Amino acid sequence: MSKRKNVAEKESLRLFENRALEALTHVHPIVPLVFWSPVVMYFLGQAAGEEDLGAAALGVIALVAFASWTFVEYVAHRFLFHFNARSAASKYLVFLFHGVHHADSQDKTRLVMPPAGAIFIMSLLWWIFSLVVPGDWLEAFMAFFIVAYLCYDYTHYAVHHFDLQSSVGRYLKRHHMQHHFRDPNRNFGVSSPLWDWVFRSDIPVHRARGSEWGSVR
Repeated sequence: MSKRKNVAEKESLRLFENRALEALTHVHPIVPLVFWSPVVMYFLGQAAGEEDLGAAALGVIALVAFASWTFVEYVAHRFLFHFNARSAASKYLVFLFHGVHHADSQDKTRLVMPPAGAIFIMSLLWWIFSLVVPGDWLEAFMAFFIVAYLCYDYTHYAVHHFDLQSSVGRYLKRHHMQHHFRDPNRNFGVSSPLWDWVFRSDIPVHRARGSEWGSVR
């Protein structure tokens, strides 16, 4: 094992004594793309083939799916990942799923979601969406929803580890760094600030000015 790898492992907070379980909490950033791309292609193939959905219909479904993702992302981050836990067990679960990221926000192996957790969550969402999304739209909807999730995953990685130069990139970086270093109970959107604006959970501009957001590259 290389010296570099040993240093990286020492910098990671250990969540499980069991090595196999601990390994499942770490993931290389490329893994979600490699894992989910075939799923997306299969769903889109089914939608275009068996469901015979044209470009216009797929475009509408894509817009709905992306908007749905931003809402799910916001709700999960605000009400699940920042759940006001009372018991020791619930506090541990909150730390396991999200608190560890706030405790060590620069750990590159814990910035994208491991497939083990993502499969369970996507399966649950598939069942929920199947109750409200028309059957002939469901596979296309889930394909674009997964694409939106991947955009979130890599946006999250980028705002933590890249020196973003575009106006959009710098805004998203500042928005998320303020969540980490100024007020963890605000700025819950990562891939989009939309729902923070809607529900007024964003840090007001006059409070958001400052240099601490830029200290993380």
